[in-house]
Amino acid sequence: MSQNLTLIHSLLLFSAAFIAGGLNAVAGGGSFITFPILIFTGVAPINANATNNTALWIASIASARAYHRDLNIEKRQLLLLAGISLVGGFIGSVALLYTSQDLFKKMLPYLLLSATLIFTFSESLKNWLQLQNKNDISATPPLFILLISQFAISIYGGFFGAGIGILMLATLTFLGIKNIHSINAFKTLLGSCINGVAIIPFMFANLITWPQVIIMSFGGSLGGYLCAHFARRLEPSLVRKFVIVLAFGMTTYFFIHG
Repeated sequence: MSQNLTLIHSLLLFSAAFIAGGLNAVAGGGSFITFPILIFTGVAPINANATNNTALWIASIASARAYHRDLNIEKRQLLLLAGISLVGGFIGSVALLYTSQDLFKKMLPYLLLSATLIFTFSESLKNWLQLQNKNDISATPPLFILLISQFAISIYGGFFGAGIGILMLATLTFLGIKNIHSINAFKTLLGSCINGVAIIPFMFANLITWPQVIIMSFGGSLGGYLCAHFARRLEPSLVRKFVIVLAFGMTTYFFIHG
């Protein structure tokens, strides 16, 4: 589905992706900017979701490569989690193909609300999970339970995607991973699996608007790269508050105008 891309729309998408890349480098939540901007510039909701997913995947490839040294769990567990992420992401993306634009538009406010709530309470969830993991003297949950959880997260990620990083935190925490670099490595790798495999059905269904992907990928990568040098000067809690206000604002807008 082709969209006319004007100069103003190009500048808006580049700027939104640049800011989103910076936000993701500091606190996350960049999709709350890029996804609505795609819709505001005339991209249909499902196409906007597929396009945003693709742009995020391209931007995540470099990060996944940079984190490869921190993937320090058993190879069997890594392969199983990656494999289940690929399967779940594919199923979620195919489910999106069988969802009409009208139905997805009706679901959109609720999907945004769920992602907003996940992001808002992510720190509380993180602290609670770490406390549970610290106080639990028993062994970690069976791998089967962890795979089922990751499978459900992957289906959601393939269908919509916003907030999957926070949801994966639960799986990774209960797996016994405590090092922040290792957690980021796994979130990046598994997220890349989910978003990457979802691109295949999106391509065959012609849902991706490639000019927007190119502009957003460049803007997001540049924003993330530049912000990485200044991230330590920013207060993550203030950035998170900004994203939360923005996310609730966007969610409210789509509830009113959806």
